[in-house]
Amino acid sequence: MSARAAAVVGAGVGAAWSLPALAPLIPALASALGVPRRIEGGTGVALTFDDGPHPEGTPAVLDLLAASGAKATFFLVGEQVRAFPELAERIASEGHEVAVHGDRHRVMLRLAPSIIAADLDRAQVTIGELTGSRPRFHRPPLGIYSYPGLKIAREQGLEPLLWSRWGRDWSAKSTAATISEMVTADLSAGDVLLLHDADWYSDFGCWRNTVAALPAVLERVAASGLQFRTLSDS
Repeated sequence: MSARAAAVVGAGVGAAWSLPALAPLIPALASALGVPRRIEGGTGVALTFDDGPHPEGTPAVLDLLAASGAKATFFLVGEQVRAFPELAERIASEGHEVAVHGDRHRVMLRLAPSIIAADLDRAQVTIGELTGSRPRFHRPPLGIYSYPGLKIAREQGLEPLLWSRWGRDWSAKSTAATISEMVTADLSAGDVLLLHDADWYSDFGCWRNTVAALPAVLERVAASGLQFRTLSDS
């Protein structure tokens, strides 16, 4: 094979490897890859939280959800579950769904398939043992899948899920008002809302704006006639 041909082949392999990373930005690509951004059926929306648990953010979110009677899905990070097992247990015991965000918060594009497989396996074991609930769904850090990562997640029995609405609440520049307005804009049945109950991997203290925004989010969903559903209710 010539050097030029090898370069072309290499570029093609690289493009295939990284193509799923664009799924959060291109709905048609997410659909083509079979990676849902929405839930099907009913009149509900799914409220999801990434990156936890967190010793301050998670309890504050859980208290607000309990007061409103809303249920959510928490995409947990294994290393944080091991650090705060009582919070992971509380999430599950209060009727919320637990899901996998990874054992460590690392972008899949940078990881070899063997590392991805080990990471997801350890996360599932950790979350399952410490919550008593086997995770069904998976969302990668930053929503970025590699082609091998997507394949491995499915091989391990996990169902991939992204989101259709977000609040950009990982940024310190966001406010409670901008978060609540953005994540609830043009809501419709089947939307998956993305928020964060932790600041481990984002701007320090950003969970405080999420907590401040959550009452408005809950009120707006209720006013729209929609209900919160966990992913497994879909």
